[in-house]
Amino acid sequence: MVGNIPEETTSFVGRKAELARLARMLGACRLTTLVGAGGVGKTRLAVRAARQAAPAHRDGVWWADLSPLQGDGPLVATVSDAVGLSDHTLRMPIDALCEWLTDKQLLLVLDSCEHLRPSCGHLLGEILTTSPGLTVLATSRQPLDIKGEQLIEVAPLPVDGAADALTLFEDRARAADPDVTFDTPGDAEAAAEICRRLEGIPLAIELAAGGIGRHTVEQVAARIGSRFDVLTDSSLWPPRHRTLRTTIGWSHELCTPLERLLWARLTVLRGDFDEAAAREVCAEGPLTDDGVVTALRGLVAKSVVKRDGGRHRMLDTIREYGRMWLAELGEERAAADRHAACFLGLARSAHAGWTGSHQIFWYHRIAETHADLCAALEHLLVHDAAAAQEMAGRIGFFWCCCCGHLPETRKYAQRALDAGPAEGPHRTRLLWVLGVSAMLQGDYPTARRLGDECSGAAAHDGTDESILAAVYLRGLTDLLTGHPETSLREVARVLRTTEATTPVDSAYRLRCHLITVFALTGLGRLDEAAEAATALRSACEAQDECWTLSYADYQLALIALLQGRPEVSAAHARSMLVGKYRLRDRFGIALGLDILAAAIAATGAGARAARVYGMGQSYWRMVGHPLRGTPELGPVRETCERQARAAVGDAAYQRAFEQGRADNAEEGLAAALRSELRT
Repeated sequence: MVGNIPEETTSFVGRKAELARLARMLGACRLTTLVGAGGVGKTRLAVRAARQAAPAHRDGVWWADLSPLQGDGPLVATVSDAVGLSDHTLRMPIDALCEWLTDKQLLLVLDSCEHLRPSCGHLLGEILTTSPGLTVLATSRQPLDIKGEQLIEVAPLPVDGAADALTLFEDRARAADPDVTFDTPGDAEAAAEICRRLEGIPLAIELAAGGIGRHTVEQVAARIGSRFDVLTDSSLWPPRHRTLRTTIGWSHELCTPLERLLWARLTVLRGDFDEAAAREVCAEGPLTDDGVVTALRGLVAKSVVKRDGGRHRMLDTIREYGRMWLAELGEERAAADRHAACFLGLARSAHAGWTGSHQIFWYHRIAETHADLCAALEHLLVHDAAAAQEMAGRIGFFWCCCCGHLPETRKYAQRALDAGPAEGPHRTRLLWVLGVSAMLQGDYPTARRLGDECSGAAAHDGTDESILAAVYLRGLTDLLTGHPETSLREVARVLRTTEATTPVDSAYRLRCHLITVFALTGLGRLDEAAEAATALRSACEAQDECWTLSYADYQLALIALLQGRPEVSAAHARSMLVGKYRLRDRFGIALGLDILAAAIAATGAGARAARVYGMGQSYWRMVGHPLRGTPELGPVRETCERQARAAVGDAAYQRAFEQGRADNAEEGLAAALRSELRT
């Protein structure tokens, strides 16, 4: 199945009628919104419906969770991420997204839209107008109120007649206490009473079931009943909301004081989290590191926090209750400060670990914690501009060169630059990030200006890191604008004048050696380029450094191809693709597929080359460039196409090319790496 639908980690109960109706709506309508109160089961229903609808959508089902977003700024970036777009152009992000979706036949699920209704309405109005093959399923507590929206109200599970609510309670109770039984009349009646009291609201039922084990079924029924009895008809809460809120409050009362404190403090985390993040963000005062671990396990046992493997998550409705208590405790600012400090520490560790064997690990950590990193940056921009500069600078290369967040990177880098100190190494690094982002978007005049500013700032700093970063930015800009000799001369000068114990003493030095290889290739000094690339590759391999190593392989593939050794070229191209796949670097994958296609064409396998080339086109579209790459790749592409067409004829070439474009991206890439493409 193509897509990113969340896994179902617990049993799915009932909803047969809703699923049948939703299946009909998804087949007939372009926008369907599941509407209902918090905790009623909209997300679970959407997950099951999306999985069942997947075969009807050629380009898959793609899920965008909007619940971590605190404002509408990251909305387009979040949806673009969800559908596989990492745009590298200067276009408006909404325009790039519309173009990407234009010819797609896919189902897009937007989960938890209620806090972003106007922005979601505007976004959907744009993409539904320009993308005739797009179908959207949204979940929201309120309708989005846009033209063409079809609503399905998600009601609680039935408590009379059908046994769905009771089945859910019994299933979750057994998960909490495998020894529980419902054999006695008293237990069976108490379970039914709990479901009636909770009006069939799934989240309320799950919270009540989480109390089984510490209490009997009859005790849980009595406690819930007594808590509901204190409510009066004059309550300001709507009945269904009142029921859920009361159940959450009852769960809160069941918690120990430290569990309640942890519940409140965890609400500052935006996405999934592990125990280490919980300790760092929440441990303070009476809540020690060990206390966090113990309290977290208690919250999981009570169904307040969901656990999936080593990751944890709190549902929106439960998070809202915890935020209320965080405010009551007067800890909102302190919690936000600890959260920002935690993710600034993550940025420092990732930056320091870029060169070593944990590079892949840090890349995935940065990708997984994107929402929290953005939240931390927003906080620091208001409360500690110097720290914001440091953080944006340290994560910037991850974001723009691997994660594909170029527009966001430029936005945050510019805001931090404007807000923070006017000098210092953090500002210099930020100028470098901003320049690299501009260069990758093809904004060469801005990249050149920022390169000059970065050089001036680096001279003032006097550190090797700043000087190497500046010359990398200027050298790469020279390369991409057709001045390899200038690039080679400047990089060589800086490498001579900065101290180094090994070629891999810093990420910035590695990148400068890479510029040397690119420049030598561009100048036609292929033997020197091969020698430099081989030495660089060996140094990277010894440290298990992946990003630079993959580009060394790319250059070795290009050099071998230019020297008439296509088999060697193909081997290096596949090695590059393995590295870029480990990093999920779509820009690098696109480059690698192009050079692999050229190498295959040079062996005479025209149809296979055309199919790989078509696959490469799909990846170029993912980054917003139908044809892009380093300057030397243009003639190579032309040669590839001529050789492939000559080998099999225009018609066969075009058929294979279109097949490559239509292939599932990951499956096609895997086949290309195994040399098992068949036409």
